[in-house]
Amino acid sequence: MTTLQSFERDFVGALFAERTEGAAAPDWAAQPGFAVYRNTVHKGCIDALEANFPAVVRLVGRDWLRAAAARHVAAHPPRDACLLHYGEGFADTLAELAGDELPYLSGVAALDRLWTASHTAADAPVLPADALAGLAPEALAGLRLPPHPAARWYASETLPLHSIWSANRSGDAAALEALEAMDWAGEGTLLTRPIGEVIWQPLPVGGCTFLDACARGDSLGEAAATTLDAHPDTDLAALLAQLLQAAAFTTSPGSPP
Repeated sequence: MTTLQSFERDFVGALFAERTEGAAAPDWAAQPGFAVYRNTVHKGCIDALEANFPAVVRLVGRDWLRAAAARHVAAHPPRDACLLHYGEGFADTLAELAGDELPYLSGVAALDRLWTASHTAADAPVLPADALAGLAPEALAGLRLPPHPAARWYASETLPLHSIWSANRSGDAAALEALEAMDWAGEGTLLTRPIGEVIWQPLPVGGCTFLDACARGDSLGEAAATTLDAHPDTDLAALLAQLLQAAAFTTSPGSPP
């Protein structure tokens, strides 16, 4: 390791260490300027987590979120200079801090992070909604439809995560009020970016199982079988129509022209 690499390692370590004093601390870590810089870096990371998880902020409040963010920053420093991507593992930190009082909080955080992933995903052609029209059942079953790079999905078997996240992400007053009377049942969410803007919609829980299978490279027939095994009540025709209309798939050699 070069002297520069060693210094960079020690510098980053000191930035995120709980303490920077003591016999093992480098001389520069005791300088007042370093403390100012360290505080600035920590504040920047906390600001990024607040910006990257707006639905969580609305649920728990800014003060609680920033306190949780400070805990996360100390244990999980960013790996990327672009803080737009910062937040890996934050859902786990929130689950640990919230405990049983807010069982849905980590799922809401996961959806906030998926929004960012969809927003920053690579561009790719969208499979047209009518691409499968007229195909024989045998041909349809053998197709492989890869999800679009911007497509993201998430589901809970027991929690109404879509309703909670969507209302808090949008801040819509009517949707927030409707949460008080919602059914406490499992929900899924689909996020896509068909025309440069991330949109989201509810998705049957079985739809997430179906998309997981498509992402593995399974054929439509195999994905359908896997989905029905796990969720027998899934309406596969309606599900496929929804996914095509939402621009959830991209074109590939294994998909129709």
